[in-house]
Amino acid sequence: MMLGALGFQYIGELPPCKMCYWQRYPHVAAVGIGVLAFVLPGVGLTALLYLGAVAALVTAGIGVYHTGVERGFWEGPTTCTSGPIGGLTPEQLMEQIMGAPLVRCDEVPWELFTLSMASWNAIISFALAGLWIAAARSKP
Repeated sequence: MMLGALGFQYIGELPPCKMCYWQRYPHVAAVGIGVLAFVLPGVGLTALLYLGAVAALVTAGIGVYHTGVERGFWEGPTTCTSGPIGGLTPEQLMEQIMGAPLVRCDEVPWELFTLSMASWNAIISFALAGLWIAAARSKP
């Protein structure tokens, strides 16, 4: 997932928004957990595998939240979305323009089959959580 995100960022020239970065942190944690589970087999392996599932579920949840922001189902953080401009003075409007994020969280820069990257992250991350759980429940 991280290689895909970095590919879109650097090869596809699609810079991530703030919420996209939020979705990356649990993926990085899951990679670290996976490395620990591989390097320290048997040492709390089941707990590490469930922890990996938690990391995948966290990023899936953030992906669902981000999708809702992109689709206008709910408001996103004010630090990465635009706000209403009605009733603003010219000075306040200029301040809002100058303080606007370069990449907004409430816009969809890329879609595949009408799903944004945040939506795909959520779907794939739920599947990855299932794999982590299946691995934790499997008998060695």
